[in-house]
Amino acid sequence: QVQLVESGGGLVQAGGSLRLSCAASGRTNWSYAMGWFRQAPGKEREFVAAITWNGDRIVYADSVKGRFTISRGNARNTVILQLSSLKLDDTAVYYCAADAAPTLITASGYKYWGQGTQVTVSS
Repeated sequence: QVQLVESGGGLVQAGGSLRLSCAASGRTNWSYAMGWFRQAPGKEREFVAAITWNGDRIVYADSVKGRFTISRGNARNTVILQLSSLKLDDTAVYYCAADAAPTLITASGYKYWGQGTQVTVSS
């Protein structure tokens, strides 16, 4: 019933910035939390950041804290991930996820997923 579409990925040099967005369509629950995960080749999908439906709780992975910022867009069906001070290890496919009441930092806690957007950081 819910579709998520990520956008904003691309190629950027180390130290640069990138802005990812995720838009939901279909039957979107007003109380959905939204999160970002990433997966590099040969590695497991890992948590990046998440935000509750009303923005009262935000959680970041230790590896991105202080560099990435997650926020709800002006529209309730949109979430933004601002990536700054990018490192080579940030290279991955970034996925948007949503659910009504997930355990924010675990992938298994999310019901809906986007197709992903590629972020490549070069030296």
